[in-house]
Amino acid sequence: MDNIRFVLIVTFAMLVFMLWQAWELDYGPKPEMAAIENQEGAKAKDDLPATTAEMSTQTESTKHNPVSIPVAAASTSKTVKIKTDVIALEIDMQGGTVTNLDLLKYPVEKANTVVNSLRKMIGMQVAEIDTAPVRLFDNNQEKLFVAQSGLIAGSGFAAAPDHYTIFSSEQDSYTLQPGQNSLTVPLTWTDNNGLIITKLFTFKRGSYEITLDQKVRNNSGKAWSGRQYSQLLRVPDTSSKGNMLTGGMRAYNGGVIYTEKNKYQKISFEDMAEETLDVITEGGWVAMIQHYFASAWIPPADKENHFYTKELKDGRFVIGTYSPSLTVEANTEAQFVSSLFAGPKIQPMMEKIAPGLELTVDYSVLTFIGKPIYWLLNKIHNVIGNWGVAIIGVTLCIKLLFFPLSQASFKSMAKMRKIQPRLKELQERFADDRPRFNNEMMALYKKEKVNPLGGCLPILVQIPVFMALYWVLSETVEFRQAPFMLWIQDLSIQDPFYILPLIMGLTMKIQQSLNPAPIDPIQAKVMKMFPIVFTIFFLFFPAGLVLYWVVNNTLSIIQQTIITKQIEKAG
Repeated sequence: MDNIRFVLIVTFAMLVFMLWQAWELDYGPKPEMAAIENQEGAKAKDDLPATTAEMSTQTESTKHNPVSIPVAAASTSKTVKIKTDVIALEIDMQGGTVTNLDLLKYPVEKANTVVNSLRKMIGMQVAEIDTAPVRLFDNNQEKLFVAQSGLIAGSGFAAAPDHYTIFSSEQDSYTLQPGQNSLTVPLTWTDNNGLIITKLFTFKRGSYEITLDQKVRNNSGKAWSGRQYSQLLRVPDTSSKGNMLTGGMRAYNGGVIYTEKNKYQKISFEDMAEETLDVITEGGWVAMIQHYFASAWIPPADKENHFYTKELKDGRFVIGTYSPSLTVEANTEAQFVSSLFAGPKIQPMMEKIAPGLELTVDYSVLTFIGKPIYWLLNKIHNVIGNWGVAIIGVTLCIKLLFFPLSQASFKSMAKMRKIQPRLKELQERFADDRPRFNNEMMALYKKEKVNPLGGCLPILVQIPVFMALYWVLSETVEFRQAPFMLWIQDLSIQDPFYILPLIMGLTMKIQQSLNPAPIDPIQAKVMKMFPIVFTIFFLFFPAGLVLYWVVNNTLSIIQQTIITKQIEKAG
């Protein structure tokens, strides 16, 4: 078997399948979303968490009595603006909801001055660049995504502020000043019975983690009992922009949870619509993730927490956590603690925040291979300081790791190339006797000690590694807008001048010329088209992926040329 032909056919089939998936996602039938009703002054609290019994009752009621749930009118309360060195956000005084959070270090698009200058020189039009920061939380109803929190009083106790309650603040804005390492923003609420609730949001320099303390001061003269909750409310992103992993795959966009028992689990919007989540665990976290970025509520690791999801009948989805009930005696105080992560999925940073949070960087089923590859890329980058050079370094390391396997594969192909004229002669001699031709061909293989399958197993073993590297280069936020050299100023997008894909096609053509050509003339013509077809595919691949293939092909050409000369010299 011509193993290079086998690998190319398998790869081509995978690319066609991925493109078909992308077509279905872009142009296939979409599930109908319920129309959003906005009733003035409506106080819809259907998104509040409920106890297990309440959840069961609500679920059964919804099944038998489906209703259109109104959405609370857009908040007219004031907001507090906060700015640190890495994020800028607003906290709505209605409930202390975190919204309109911008990631200051991550612009939507990066201006490529080198490419723009070259385009201007040759008279090409330069497109406008959106250099605004990426907005993670957003109060725009079409892109609604907010982080809510609050307290729910136990049955028979005085009320507590939820995310519909109006808080007060002493200032309208807070800024982390130079030399200041942390910033605390207090919000307060007091009822007529003497219950005082203070929400303290704490921000740290260089951090995407926000600590939330909900302090309860009970001056009511009698005990108070309640629990805290924190949740993410989101409208699914139906646009394809930003979700596409070049090549046909898409980044997961939806909910996830992490528990000590079941570890990392995806809870998609479809899962939330089909079944209400109800999980009790110690520690863990809940999150909404997307390509490159994540948002997660992290409750105390040493306490029992309750994870839940809800589908609201207006196209909104909720994933959250609530704590066990806590009793605060009269004239005493207590506090509930949780933290909110909202930022880029940088694995070393996320590992320090919560166990398993780095798993939001989704390398699919090949995570066990992808994580070592990312670790190696990160180590090389820490020394070199260039992610493009790090890709080249990892390609070299992978080549060295599989050197014995590729050596066997190339030797098999070199021997096949050597006996190719004799195979063609046998084909012509026994053109009308296929069984005789097969027998003579196997006899020739045995005589020359050629294993036609010798090159297949090494290639098959390497395929998972190649696929894992694909996911690493596509999913890792560090490659987003990372420059390499010359005109390649963003490894996460396609080559603006398509130079790398053309080089890749050339190296593929050279490598193909070193392999034995198929005896069948029709197969030979099809094989000649492969470099052209793959070049077209790679025109739209991220430059980082194409760089990997160029380096890999170049190293393979060098190795295969040396082995072929050795086989031919040996006679």
